[in-house]
Amino acid sequence: MAPSRPPGGPNRPRGGWWPPASKPIRVEGGLQARSQRGRIGDTWWSQRFITVLQLIGIGGRLQRGKNYARTGQVISMEIAPGKVTASVQGSRAKPYSLSIETKVLSARDWDAAEAVMESSAIFMATLLAGDMPEDIEEAFAVSSSPLLPVSARDFDSECSCPDWENPCKHIAAVYFLLAEAFDDDPFLIFAWRGRTKAELLANLRGR
Repeated sequence: MAPSRPPGGPNRPRGGWWPPASKPIRVEGGLQARSQRGRIGDTWWSQRFITVLQLIGIGGRLQRGKNYARTGQVISMEIAPGKVTASVQGSRAKPYSLSIETKVLSARDWDAAEAVMESSAIFMATLLAGDMPEDIEEAFAVSSSPLLPVSARDFDSECSCPDWENPCKHIAAVYFLLAEAFDDDPFLIFAWRGRTKAELLANLRGR
């Protein structure tokens, strides 16, 4: 995951720099996590996403964003192929802009994965019912790229806030809300990796 800004600079004291503690400006009508205590994410696939973040070293910094996610500091979040963009209200008057990018799978990777999905009656029935098969990652094992990112190199995040740490609490808040968005619609995972629900189901039905 690329840092949101260079690791050093003329204004950064030796030994590291941290922004002073500050209280965020409250947001009316912001995106608020459903979970107000304990873990965030209800389904196995959203928990798998959070587990991936923890395994690649991001998890220890995720906790910084839980409160932001739960108090509705995220103003907006958009999911597009290969990119999530969001606006998060911090302690400054102007909200911070951020993005989380990942690789869009190639047409060859998608064709290979869809061929595996189509060959399995369970995969087809589950997907056509709007759910996520528990063994879905097996369909992507035949391609060069898994469905869920598996290393820090698979993420490139950036935030306009002054925090040098990545993920900052604003990016971390969006990760949690992204997990809940995956709860609501598992096909958003496919869309983030480059194939919309309509495209995927049309291809499977065509096969």
